[in-house]
Amino acid sequence: MTVELKLGPIGQVSRSVRDIAESERWYRDTLGLPHLYTFGKLAFFDCDGTRLYLSQENAAPGPESVLYLKVTDIVSTCRALKDRGVEFTNAPHMIFRHADGTEEWMAFFKDPEG
Repeated sequence: MTVELKLGPIGQVSRSVRDIAESERWYRDTLGLPHLYTFGKLAFFDCDGTRLYLSQENAAPGPESVLYLKVTDIVSTCRALKDRGVEFTNAPHMIFRHADGTEEWMAFFKDPEG
C-alpha cells in the first residue's frame, strides 16, 4: 500500500534576533504585523495565516532567509513604511512579467538585524 504524501502550506517561519524587545516593537509597531504573544525571549506574529517566530537564542544572529511579504500596492506601501522610518535598500521595481501579463515587483528593506 502506497501512502500519498501531501505537505500543507508553511505554518511558521523562524528568525533569530539580537534583542527580542526591540524586534517585537519593530515588527509590531513599524511593520504593523499582528502580535500574537511573547514568551520569554520568543515573540510570535501572524502573517496572514503563517506565523513569524522571532527568537533571541543567540547573541549574534547570522544571515538567514529573506522574508517576502505580499502587498496590494507596493509603491504606497513602501512610502508608508518609509514614513515609519524603514530603511529600503532599493526602490520598488518589476522583476518579472508572466505570459498572462501579471507583473511581479519587489523592494527590499532592513529589519533591526540589517
